[in-house]
Amino acid sequence: MKTEICERLGIDVPIFAFTHCRDVVVEVCKAGGIGVLGVAGFTPTQLKAELDWIDDHIGDRFYGIDVIMPMKDLAKDVPDLDSLIPEEHKAWVEHVMQRYNIPPLPEEAEGESSHGISGDQIGWQHDIARASLEEGFRHPNCKVMVNALGTPPDDIMAECKKKDILVGALAGRLKHALAHKAGGVDFIIAQGHEAGGHTGEVTTMVLVPQVVDAVMPLPVLAAGGIGSGRQAAAALALGAQGIWCGSIWLTSPESEVEPLQKSKLIDANSEETVRTRMLSGKPARMLKSKWTEAWNEADCPGFLPMPLQGMLVMEANRRIDRAQDRELAFYPAGQVVGQLNQEKDCRTIMYELMEEYADTVERMYANLHGE
Repeated sequence: MKTEICERLGIDVPIFAFTHCRDVVVEVCKAGGIGVLGVAGFTPTQLKAELDWIDDHIGDRFYGIDVIMPMKDLAKDVPDLDSLIPEEHKAWVEHVMQRYNIPPLPEEAEGESSHGISGDQIGWQHDIARASLEEGFRHPNCKVMVNALGTPPDDIMAECKKKDILVGALAGRLKHALAHKAGGVDFIIAQGHEAGGHTGEVTTMVLVPQVVDAVMPLPVLAAGGIGSGRQAAAALALGAQGIWCGSIWLTSPESEVEPLQKSKLIDANSEETVRTRMLSGKPARMLKSKWTEAWNEADCPGFLPMPLQGMLVMEANRRIDRAQDRELAFYPAGQVVGQLNQEKDCRTIMYELMEEYADTVERMYANLHGE
């Protein structure tokens, strides 16, 4: 399973674990892969504490961070973004909260980190994303930076190059991958329709080989629908140099997912996710719930563009989290959730991925030679 990107990062296997949980980062790194911490939802101060903890537990292993820095910085032109959110939308959200008897946030909830799950926009605006990057640059073992929404700005690219940090960007369409290549990234994550979180229309099986052919010799990671060694082998057969996984870590004991959401993830099948603009204004895949379904009702005023949609639902999402209401509870997850039917620790997940990958390659070799 060794590929060129393994050599560049000094990792044993090309398994990239996207997660909002520091324990997952450490355990995946210790098992030979590389953990990438999603920093949306952390203030720079909170992020410093998370990265300091990782530094104290990871030894000499490298890790990465993932930021959400949209191509267009709306806050640059409109300092008071809240003024752009229609009162009609605010009233409708509150109406849904009252319909399900979801209480307001208590005062002590102010300043709590959402770990990027509840639509918290603090890390989705350029000034905060840049502050998060600056914090990441202070940690010498942070050797990967990924932008989830677009090609990073030129000055960020230059700073990463100076610090020997590999830069990646997610692409759900071929034209996005070509733009990333033109922008100078070191690798591209081709993320298919099946993936959790922000994702496009084209499936992984179709998207990955298109991107591989279009951007070579840049390394490509495959994302979306990859949760087993067989699926990892398929990704490498399509030309990818590694895999980018997010959903498979959600039900691990190291994950900080709340017990209610974790139980819903374990119980879910692959048909129980939905791709909706509810979370951020851009299409993102998550578990279905009464909250995601409410946005399809006739009286719903519709979605707002990023970052306004996320600002609109931020408090409501946190209220749902705190209330632990099973009907409304959701969580970003890909269609691979149907395979996550029991809790496994990160090292077991890594071992099973590698073992099944090896078995699959051996079986394919046997088929090729008629053995």
